Amino acid sequence: MQQPNPPLAPRLEIRNLTRRFNGRPVVDNVSLAVMPGQVTCLLGPSGCGKSTTLRMVAGVEMQEQGEIWVDGRLICDTITRVPPEEREIGLMFQDFALFPHLSVSDNVSFGLKGPRDKRRARVVELLERVDLLRHIDAYPHQLSGGEQQRVALARALAPRPRIMLMDEPFSGLDNRLRDGIRDQTLDLLKSENTAVLLVTHEPDEAMRMADEIALMRDGRIVQRGAPYNVYTHPVDRAAVAFFSDVNVLEAKVDGALADSAFGRFLAPGIPDGTAVDIVFRPQHVRLDFDRNGHGPRPTPTDGVAARGRVARARFLGHESLIEFRMDHDGSDLKATVPGVFLPSAGTPLWLTVRRDRCFIFPAQNRANA
Repeated sequence: MQQPNPPLAPRLEIRNLTRRFNGRPVVDNVSLAVMPGQVTCLLGPSGCGKSTTLRMVAGVEMQEQGEIWVDGRLICDTITRVPPEEREIGLMFQDFALFPHLSVSDNVSFGLKGPRDKRRARVVELLERVDLLRHIDAYPHQLSGGEQQRVALARALAPRPRIMLMDEPFSGLDNRLRDGIRDQTLDLLKSENTAVLLVTHEPDEAMRMADEIALMRDGRIVQRGAPYNVYTHPVDRAAVAFFSDVNVLEAKVDGALADSAFGRFLAPGIPDGTAVDIVFRPQHVRLDFDRNGHGPRPTPTDGVAARGRVARARFLGHESLIEFRMDHDGSDLKATVPGVFLPSAGTPLWLTVRRDRCFIFPAQNRANA
């Protein structure tokens, strides 16, 4: 009888990492694991502890508590510390950090050891894969920003690191270059079966690149999961808002229901009298013209209609953003629709909200009854 394959062990595992600056926890009890060939993204606003976490894994900063493991081997705790150069970890940062006095070939081979012919073969292999072999004898100042980034990638991969740490590596590139280079980078990293820990503050980049997102805030990981799950099942209002604009309706819970101008929303598990925020994204607002003074027929998905008047409409390239002033309480609400839709200011429209795309959380900074 054939034995089942043993489960893969994490390539990188960090356990309860903590780092303080001036007594304040910048990284606070952070744990995560990255499998071979997996891209995990530390996503969050500036100052949340992402880069500090990366630097501790790289070995250029020391944690005050916690452990770092690579392929089941302890490489760093508060007593043991493997030097950075012995961790078999590659690094890519915002600054490409190429040596200006070295050729492309010499930059890529800088960290390689062994016979000259084998080093040369590895350089040629990688430059072919990033489509830069024709520039093998060029110098960094002769290359474009995108080409320099690909050289930096080839150099980081040349020693075959088991783990790649990437800190905002594409932020210096033009938007028109970024997507193609990100895709090429991903393909190359996955073909090498490298475990990748990527830091970014851009949700679009995390959604595009990551197999798993670890959303950080105030030094802690507040939510982890596949991009789809983090986006569609946010842990709190701030998690929704980090990925997109949001609309927020204020309500109170009565009998496990929260009443609003768009009808009642289920609020299971929230005590009666609790002030809540009903949160939804602009793309989940449906619009209907006010042809006869009545809203559209309610549906189980969309619920009750409420009327608003257009305050402003703007075309954003692939969609239009319409801002409303709502009739029932004068609050502001945003909606997006695909393509060009630019109603005049003051135009009345009926709005409905997709119930299955709404989130209900206990209110922030608002007292309960």
